[in-house]
Amino acid sequence: MRRTAALLAALLALVAPAAVSAGPAAKWVPTRAADGHPDLSGVWSNASVTKLTRLPGTKALTIGEAEANALGKSNPMTRRAEADAKATDAGEGAPVVGGDPGGYNMFWLDPGRTLARVKGEFRTGWIVDPADGQLPFSPAGKALDAKANAYSRAADTPADPENLEPWDRCLISSRGSGGPGMLNNLYNSNYQIVQTPGSIAIVVEMIHDARNIPIFPSKAAAQAGHGPAVLHLWLGDSTAWWEGDTLVVETLNVNAEQGLAGPIFLTPKGRVTERFTRASATQIFYEFLVEDPTYYTRPWRAEMSLSALKDQVYEYACHEGNYALVDILRGVRAGEGKAVAKAASE
Repeated sequence: MRRTAALLAALLALVAPAAVSAGPAAKWVPTRAADGHPDLSGVWSNASVTKLTRLPGTKALTIGEAEANALGKSNPMTRRAEADAKATDAGEGAPVVGGDPGGYNMFWLDPGRTLARVKGEFRTGWIVDPADGQLPFSPAGKALDAKANAYSRAADTPADPENLEPWDRCLISSRGSGGPGMLNNLYNSNYQIVQTPGSIAIVVEMIHDARNIPIFPSKAAAQAGHGPAVLHLWLGDSTAWWEGDTLVVETLNVNAEQGLAGPIFLTPKGRVTERFTRASATQIFYEFLVEDPTYYTRPWRAEMSLSALKDQVYEYACHEGNYALVDILRGVRAGEGKAVAKAASE
């Protein structure tokens, strides 16, 4: 009898672990704040070589790991980083006089080295709808996109400070990283979220933007809580509410100059709806829907992941001791003076 019981116990000990491992994985449960909602607080990053629109030459939204690694390694910024990390040649000599040193070396840049993983998949672009991963521009949107590109080129030789893009004047984050929606940048693609029961603050490392968003008890209350339509704020007028475990943020009345600069073009009447959902201990699933019939033929939607960082977000003191704007304008005026003098002598 004892031998039988011992054999049975041994068999159960062998079978039990297998039975447990064969069962479904336990669902991850988010850490909750004092008010019972998921805690979004922390420092997060969306640094990646994945961009808003689909990578050139790729048709699929999702690709396998081998192809994703190859695309990450072949990305121009990755190749530039590898070249910059190589030891310099002491016999190369000084740079050519008058040569363009560029805006930054790779020491300052941190664009990411890999494609982003969203919902466990490698993504070739943030846009998921339309299916082609491109912005569904209207004729007005196409014209504005071309104008924005020309505007960017004209900013290299500005007639006055207002000709410089808003991020060159330290007004808002560059390349759409301040939102809405929040896009990854060449560097400082980091965000600190501080959450309370009544509001959420999103500190954007690039050019120290801060989004202070009140949280209302319902969608109706949040939509009624927007400020006067006459106020067109940098980064827009945002209000928020919870839908289950997802924080929803609605933004209206984006400043017209921000809306013209892109890369997400918006009129003050445009609407951006962002959704933040804790997906795991190390990720927030972030998506946003853009509605603006002036610049787009239809609403469009993007998805990305915000990954947890252990680092801090430091102040980006864009104006502190900054003589760049004065020096840029002085240099342009000097160049114009030389051109006038040369024309007069001919």
